[in-house]
Amino acid sequence: MKFPTASLLIVLAVSLPAQQPKGPGANATPEQRARMRAMGPPQPAPKDDPSFKAIFNGASLDGWEGDTRFWRAEGGLLIGQTSAENPIKQNTFLIWKGGNPADFELRLEYKLASEAGNSGIQYRSELLPDRQFGLKGYQSDIDSENRFTGLLYEEAGRGFLAPRGVIARIEAGEPVTKHAIGAIGDPAALSQLIRKQDWNEIHIIAKGSTLVQIMNGQVMSVTIDNDPAGRRASGLLGLQLHVGPPMRIEFRNIRLKQL
Repeated sequence: MKFPTASLLIVLAVSLPAQQPKGPGANATPEQRARMRAMGPPQPAPKDDPSFKAIFNGASLDGWEGDTRFWRAEGGLLIGQTSAENPIKQNTFLIWKGGNPADFELRLEYKLASEAGNSGIQYRSELLPDRQFGLKGYQSDIDSENRFTGLLYEEAGRGFLAPRGVIARIEAGEPVTKHAIGAIGDPAALSQLIRKQDWNEIHIIAKGSTLVQIMNGQVMSVTIDNDPAGRRASGLLGLQLHVGPPMRIEFRNIRLKQL
């Protein structure tokens, strides 16, 4: 499926199925709760789409580059892991060496297996000249508490671009507080759709200046980046290990379709 215009992506963002879970995060407005109940549960995209090509072979780090003290392939999984005995001193990335995708769809599954940790999916990124295995660019954020998971962050750049639950438009010189132009759903309610210490699917769509981030079939954030000085039209893909307490993150079924 292709999304040729920003307006169509916005329609997608506000019309994909959503659900209002019970428990924490049930602080949406009555109108939001009614709309989310009416739409029914989200449905992840099918995994057998032949137009997507695997970019991790499940057996080795062939095609990827990073610090092998922290990254390995094992049992069909791509694993990033730190420990008290083997910590990192700064954020480090495993970088896909197969090109610099511009317009694309990326699907993968991840499990943040540790109780603590922070990671992310880097895209349309560039190497940092002063840091080995360092990247700058768009990031689909992941963290163990799901405070940031699903939002769009720019690593080593403009910072938080689109919070979870928000449709954001970025214009040159505008502060972050001016980015929001619409809502997808209640951020806390959306966080309840993200499984802790279990498998989740991420689906990223980058088409022109529009970036859509979907988790487990639910749109989490949409960004239209109209900042000519800040945005990037293409770049590297990567996976992050964030500096902090010992952590382990696992990835599988990493598939890319270039549009």
